[in-house]
Amino acid sequence: MGEANSNVTRSRVVLVLTNLVSLGCLVWTLRGAKLGELSDDLATMNWWWVGVAVIADIAVYCWHGLRWSLLLRPVVPVTFWQAVRAIYVGLFANEVLPFRAGELLRCYLLTRWTGLLFSVSLSSVLIERIFDGIWLCLCLLLTVKYIPFPRQMRYLVDGGYLLGTLVMVGALLLAVAMYRRHQTHAVLSGKTWQRHLRVLIDDLHLIGHSRYLYLAFLQSLPYLLLQVIPIYASFLGYGFPLSLGVAFALMVILRLGSIVPQAPGNLGLFQFLTKESLERIFNVDPAEAARFSLVLWGIVTLPLLVTGFVALSVTGAGLIELRRAAHGHASELSKSRLAD
Repeated sequence: MGEANSNVTRSRVVLVLTNLVSLGCLVWTLRGAKLGELSDDLATMNWWWVGVAVIADIAVYCWHGLRWSLLLRPVVPVTFWQAVRAIYVGLFANEVLPFRAGELLRCYLLTRWTGLLFSVSLSSVLIERIFDGIWLCLCLLLTVKYIPFPRQMRYLVDGGYLLGTLVMVGALLLAVAMYRRHQTHAVLSGKTWQRHLRVLIDDLHLIGHSRYLYLAFLQSLPYLLLQVIPIYASFLGYGFPLSLGVAFALMVILRLGSIVPQAPGNLGLFQFLTKESLERIFNVDPAEAARFSLVLWGIVTLPLLVTGFVALSVTGAGLIELRRAAHGHASELSKSRLAD
């Protein structure tokens, strides 16, 4: 009981600190933004390009659903629409709940709809993150090669190195599951963390021995590159004469920033990174960059909230109810591993 109370207290402290930092980022970004001019900006925007940005953003998550269903094909048949619905419900949860609860929730939904083992569903998300991390690191190397980062923004490059290290560890774990599973089992003893690792390796092995794994890896690059289009279309809609290369660089920076724990909806850090990048790297007027950060956030977030709410309504369950059930599944999984 004492340990449980300690974990709850720790989670609450982290939540408060995360939200305070995110709020600080938002306040810092909007200082001197001349928000009174935002209404004029919206009135003069080209809304056709905004429509293109919204459609492209939806296409990103449809592609994500296609990749996820392909990745799980060797284990259980998952339809495209099941994957997309689960992803959108998860995205909606990420926008309104702390600690990226949507990742756990989308795994639970797919388990409920298909009978897929919950641990395998979680492992498939880990594989997705490994693939995304590999391509993101390569995109960051390309960005750094052609775009000089000012000294104030070098922390992004350092973050990329950290991501690269984590990706290498994840890729090594996946390789072990694919090619050295039985040898690894013989080495791992009965300690708690080793039992968790053994189950993870077994789950990765189920997915790993299939050509669909390699197809999903190749599909991860278009999934990343598609995210450039909403940013570039937003540039054109707002009236910024910025190139597709600038949109690519901003996408890479925002993706790196999304790894950091932050407030629900990425509110705060999203605006901070957008404004700082446009101002310090691409010499955009600070006030315009700050206002655009709000516009871009709205373009990529509001349609997601609407679509996610519709997907949640179709499930016939409330968000809190699903979250509670997902956490219950996670707790049962942890207990069953300890009992093995």
